[in-house]
Amino acid sequence: MTNRPARRPASRPTNDAASPMPGARSAVLAALPSWVVARVVVAIALVTSRVIVDRGVDDPLARQTARHGLLAWDGSFYADIAQYGYAQLPREALRFFPLTPMLGHAVGRLGVGPRVGVVVVANLAALAAGALIWLLVRREGFGDAGTARRATWFLALMPAAFVLVFGYAEAVFLALALGGLLAARNRRWWLVALLGATAGLSRPSGFIVAVPAFVEAARALRTVGCRELVMRAVAVAAPFAGAGLFLVWVGNRFGDAFLPYRIQTRANLKGAFANPVTSILDAVGGFWDGRIGTGLHVPWMILAVALTVVAFRKLPASYAWFTTVALASAVTSSNLDSFERYALVAFPLVIVVAILAADRRVERTLLGLSGLAMTGYAILALTHAYVP
Repeated sequence: MTNRPARRPASRPTNDAASPMPGARSAVLAALPSWVVARVVVAIALVTSRVIVDRGVDDPLARQTARHGLLAWDGSFYADIAQYGYAQLPREALRFFPLTPMLGHAVGRLGVGPRVGVVVVANLAALAAGALIWLLVRREGFGDAGTARRATWFLALMPAAFVLVFGYAEAVFLALALGGLLAARNRRWWLVALLGATAGLSRPSGFIVAVPAFVEAARALRTVGCRELVMRAVAVAAPFAGAGLFLVWVGNRFGDAFLPYRIQTRANLKGAFANPVTSILDAVGGFWDGRIGTGLHVPWMILAVALTVVAFRKLPASYAWFTTVALASAVTSSNLDSFERYALVAFPLVIVVAILAADRRVERTLLGLSGLAMTGYAILALTHAYVP
């Protein structure tokens, strides 16, 4: 009898009754250790950054950033929106989409205040994201049970993952994107639509979750009925509807529906859309003209591209195309600051790393190096030396 070559699970049914979905409690317990360690790492970075600025840093911006702690950088905008609303803030606040501050405001009403509420929301969402990536890997059967465990650890300890502890929107978006893909693989289209619409409200590029929804919805179209086609179409359109809802509100309130994107593309922020080759060459040039911070993006870009190639070989098409679009949105702007944070939302890269790091020694080495890099990046961000 001849051996058949293994196939990637691109179109393998995910609702096989022989492999029941693990429970949410098991998923949370699996994600909890890495979630706790990540917060310990950021706590160390917080203490270290304050010691650094107190012992000889004269830069007032560094002192202010270290003092803001988990609400540094973009976190302060989300906290201000949660506390005051958009109307009382500069127009620049409109580039921060409303879901995280809305949730933070709601949590704040429990007695902790909206600013703490934003941090609570981000950290709970990070735990949910860890649990969902564990569920997703277990459900898809990528390797053994150890692969799911490694995925939770790498998601929590990636160098840019300190922002999942800060009051940022990335954790909320990750949880929604993971949940949406899990629902799409299980053909639960109304849940895909709900999570997609919510993701569209979470960040300016939140609508990219429509990509994996489209890839999954396009499967076996000739075999489904009219009602199923409508459900799939709604699931794909929902992320754009969610983003559009905020833009309509902005247009009614401020007179320009596209103001959030116009502000986002200013040169001092993300910058205008640019040829990605030009952006990458500019980053490489940073090594030679003293812009070390810009040059440091280059190794991560190379690694992300290499892992994306592996994703097309080892993961279902919906995973790989989501990764491609997420990375493309990060390199098609003239300003590559925060590339690592934007790339973090491409969670299939984490799954690829978890698959490749099956050897225990490789896993420990990578996690150790990643945790150290996460600590270093967090310290740099908290001392205003790195733009997260």
